This record gives sequence, C-alpha cells and structure tokens, in this order.
Amino acid sequence: MDVREFSLDAFSLAGKNAVITGGNTGLGQAFTLALAKAGADVFVPSVLDDGGATRELVEATGRRMEFLPTDLTADGGPRAAIEACVSRLGSVDVLVNSAGICRTAPVAEFGRAEWDPMVDINLTVPFELSREAARFMTAQGSGKIINIASLFSFLGGQWSPAYAATKHAIVGFTKTYCDELAQHGIQVNAIAPGYFATAITEQTRADPVASRRVLDHIPAGRWGEVADLMGTTVFLASRASDYVNGQVLAVDGGYLTR
Repeated sequence: MDVREFSLDAFSLAGKNAVITGGNTGLGQAFTLALAKAGADVFVPSVLDDGGATRELVEATGRRMEFLPTDLTADGGPRAAIEACVSRLGSVDVLVNSAGICRTAPVAEFGRAEWDPMVDINLTVPFELSREAARFMTAQGSGKIINIASLFSFLGGQWSPAYAATKHAIVGFTKTYCDELAQHGIQVNAIAPGYFATAITEQTRADPVASRRVLDHIPAGRWGEVADLMGTTVFLASRASDYVNGQVLAVDGGYLTR
C-alpha cells in the first residue's frame, strides 16, 4: 500500500466477525467491546453466564453479539464453536483466545488436579480453536488470531507453575502458527497484559504493602485499567497490523523494563 493511500479506515473492523473466548467477563469483556466499537460483530462461546451485560454493551454500539453456552474443553467443542460462528455470522475473521484460569499452591502441593485443567483451558483450547479457525481463514486468505499471554510468559511463576508454563507455551504457539500461516494472509500475535485493576487483583490492591510492591515495579506508577487493552486489541485485529506477525505485545505500563 502506498503511503498516500493509508487512512484511519485501516483500523476499522466493519464487516468482520470475531470469536472471543471468555468474552463476557473480565479482560475478555474489554476485548469483546473493543472489537464491537471498531465495527465487528462478535461471537462469545462460554461456560459461564449468558453474557447479558456484555450483550447490552455490544448492542449499544450498533453491533451484533451471538452467545454460545458451551464447554470448550469437551471433545469437539472448539470445532462446534467455530462452525457455529460461521453459521450464525457468516465468517470468522478474528479469534481472540482470552479464556484462562489460574490456580495457586506451593510446588509440593501443586499436582495433576491443579495442572491438568489449566493446561486444558489455557493451552489446549486455544490450540484447537486456532486450528479450526485457521481452516476458514486459510480458505478466505485472511485472518487474525490474538492469543492472550502474560507477564508470566517472560517471568517465573511462583505458586502457579501451570500458569507460567502455559503462558510461556502460548508464546511459542503464537510464533509457530505465525511461521506457517503467514503465507495464507493470517497474522498470529499475542497480548501480554501486566497488572490490571480487576476482580482477580482486588485482594492485592487492597493490601497497601502488596499494592506498593507492584506499583514500585511499574514505571507508569498505576495499575492498568481494562480500557488500556482495547486499542491494542483493535490494532492487532485490523488491517493496520497486517505486517505485524508472531509478536508478543506487552501492555504493562513498562513493568518488564524495570
């Protein structure tokens, strides 16, 4: 594209359809709303509630939200979810692998009961969804896969070896899929959120000592707000990032630099 042809329309998702796992709660809700605000219709498969609150936010933007109650760890679940998106919305142009869990325990107490569900949800489900989405994206010659990594993709994982292991693996998976799918016009990237003000971090933020320990490590001097992730999501889902591939973009207020 000639530089004179570039416009902010490159960030528009008008006419695109996006699948967001975990898209009706927490950070996932921010990903869903960001894509809708940019013009995409959204499809949210989840084992949680029906996404009513998120649907209201999406529909207020004038976009459409489809919800599929499903357990993505069940056999055939990821394929059924992708096919349902294509059936209801017409295509799958963007996939955001956002759903994840984190269970904590000292290493000596962290066994298969803790490990297996985290590997299933944090790694195997993104793998299967991406494989299924890639079938449709390859056929249409375009697509965006956005994996959700973590600061623990770069750091150790005290008290949660499975979380750190799966988030390290997500980075490798992102690069591997990029290496093979780029030739088909598909970009595969990851977002690594830092420390955000969400329900998961409420206890830490309420502890002055613990909160200060986190803040002292963040050059920006504040906890992230979920809205801080929305621009990054739109960028990686849009034509503006067509030559960005296999990357892990940390949205962390500078945490990794200190």
